[in-house]
Amino acid sequence: MKHVHFIGIAGSAMGSVAVALSQAGYTVTGSDEGVYPPMSTVLTDAGITWYQGFHPDRLRDLAPDVTVVGNAISRGNPELELVLNDRMPMTSMAELVGSELIDRNTSIVCTGTHGKTTTSSMAAWMLHHAGRQPGFLIGGVPRGFSSGCRPVPPHAHNTRAGVFVSEGDEYDTAFFDKRSKFVHYRPTIAIINNIEFDHADIFDTIDDIVWSFQQMVRRIPSNGALLVNADDSTARRAALNAPAPVHTVGFSDDATYRIDDVTLEADVSMWTLLHHGKPYATCTLPMAGEHNIRNASMAVIACTMANVTIEEAVLALREYAPPKRRLEEIALWHGCTVIDDFAHHPTAIRATVQALRQRYADARLHVVFEPRSNTTTRAFFQRELEQCFDGANTVVVGPVNRPERYAEHDRLNTEQIVAALSQQSIQAMAIPAERATDPGWGADVLPWLRDVVAEGDVIAILSNGNVGGLRTLLAEADTPIAES
Repeated sequence: MKHVHFIGIAGSAMGSVAVALSQAGYTVTGSDEGVYPPMSTVLTDAGITWYQGFHPDRLRDLAPDVTVVGNAISRGNPELELVLNDRMPMTSMAELVGSELIDRNTSIVCTGTHGKTTTSSMAAWMLHHAGRQPGFLIGGVPRGFSSGCRPVPPHAHNTRAGVFVSEGDEYDTAFFDKRSKFVHYRPTIAIINNIEFDHADIFDTIDDIVWSFQQMVRRIPSNGALLVNADDSTARRAALNAPAPVHTVGFSDDATYRIDDVTLEADVSMWTLLHHGKPYATCTLPMAGEHNIRNASMAVIACTMANVTIEEAVLALREYAPPKRRLEEIALWHGCTVIDDFAHHPTAIRATVQALRQRYADARLHVVFEPRSNTTTRAFFQRELEQCFDGANTVVVGPVNRPERYAEHDRLNTEQIVAALSQQSIQAMAIPAERATDPGWGADVLPWLRDVVAEGDVIAILSNGNVGGLRTLLAEADTPIAES
């Protein structure tokens, strides 16, 4: 395979994989609508030829060896229709990653409803710090690396000496392949951080999600390993009958690797890992949050199973910097620290608020939450979203994204969240539902913030989306925080 064409190349994962393939020596082209910086710049700087819009005649002239169909591409796309009609070779991004980037390398796959990006970036950093030159595919923007995806070096590729770390997404692969992406990554070492209901647009029940994780577990070789959250009964259920050795990690007394003797300071978490009750490692992480202790423990153990010494792993952890949008300080606004975080599920919101209380113990905390995902826009998590902001002083709930998709009784009721928070002595407001269609609704939050904040407070934006432009308004209005 020499020439690969990407339909939908401007997606963050698609673009990152395209760049990695280009670095590995492939000829790469791509097309998409609305290609703009930073992805347009990233692609151009990598020497990739990309095109605005989809044009089947051009694709026929390019005659790639294979065409990668992005997860966002559906029937009716003119280039996709040409590929189907002319029976041109076609694949998905996940399948391509499995066959061309992972191949026979040792494969570390980090999965779970929460913590995938952080855990995979930790593992990649530890391997890199130890001189192992890992390849990786990470959904966020990892610090310490120039992109979210890179190949294993040529001297190690297609051998078990090479190591590739993947963020194992349970979302479906493509319009023609409804299996979860992670089944294509053939893990040697798999991590299941946790399993909760999410992605309501593709899963009907928690049992459906567990079944999907079990498909990934069945692909672990007998000489591999499965690390699973000892404190999550659903994750442990997915690990039943695994064909590889199962190691539990967590706070439970029966955990194979037990987290003990935890010390939480403002910007540092410290703990001891016990292996079968005996001291295994003393860990220090420059991040707040109990959830990040588990993420880091998983990454440490996975890397030692990939022949990194425990001393190397612990040393690297001390120097780890989290990906963007993970408790990231982005600006000062009217003397307040502005935090950007990806949390958008009730469990993740609760963990993030707790981490912020650890990090800014004496500050008042103002949270802006945008219900945007296909799960949190529905009423499924109504009660959980009314109870996950404990520790915040004020909360703003944005409008439900694309509310027209659901009947009123199936839609998240943001006013009900406000009422419930008020009963918890948390001052709250909801942006009116009719503002949902305005991409600039974030401006409506500014008057509220001006009334409630004081110098030294913390403003936390929790969303997997654009928050009506609020992030940009806050970051540009005052003092952006320089990149570290």
